[in-house]
Amino acid sequence: MLDACAELLDEGGYDALTTTRVAERAGVAIGSVYQFFPDKRALSQALTRRNVELFVARVGRRFMVEDYAGWWDAVDAIIDEYVEMHRTVPGFRSLHFGEVFDLDLLDSVSDNSTVIAGRLRALLLAEFGLADSEDLDRAILVAVEAGDAVLKLAFRHDPNGDPGIVAEAKRLVCGYLSRQLASAVSGGE
Repeated sequence: MLDACAELLDEGGYDALTTTRVAERAGVAIGSVYQFFPDKRALSQALTRRNVELFVARVGRRFMVEDYAGWWDAVDAIIDEYVEMHRTVPGFRSLHFGEVFDLDLLDSVSDNSTVIAGRLRALLLAEFGLADSEDLDRAILVAVEAGDAVLKLAFRHDPNGDPGIVAEAKRLVCGYLSRQLASAVSGGE
């Protein structure tokens, strides 16, 4: 059912998504959809959750098998994984993590970007031993939001993502984080 939801989102967007269409595409009775998902919002929540878990797992695997000279290379790898999933994973490009209708899909207390930033922060902390702080939390959250916005722009008119805009997203995020981390190390001077 989630695969059918992903396909339909890619074809027509959230407004065209219905539980009836999901049931038809999945080849199941509508009652089966309602057994697990009371409405299209619940379907979108489950798909977003699945995509976020897949994204974090794929980034985590890359961290285990690839060597990075520093956190900036890890950030590039995170963006590369996002771009690759945007190109290849059904439903990924249709459900952006910070969209207005999705703000509480992953966690009832935090918006999606905060949840994703927290998971990416944990990966960066574990890999590079950065000092954990509220400033780091805020910097990573801002980087996730800014990166997501610029990457949306990269895919707006190019289904594969405009390479120049993807490169600018990397430059923007790494430049911002470099300044924030330097400020944290020097005590915010």
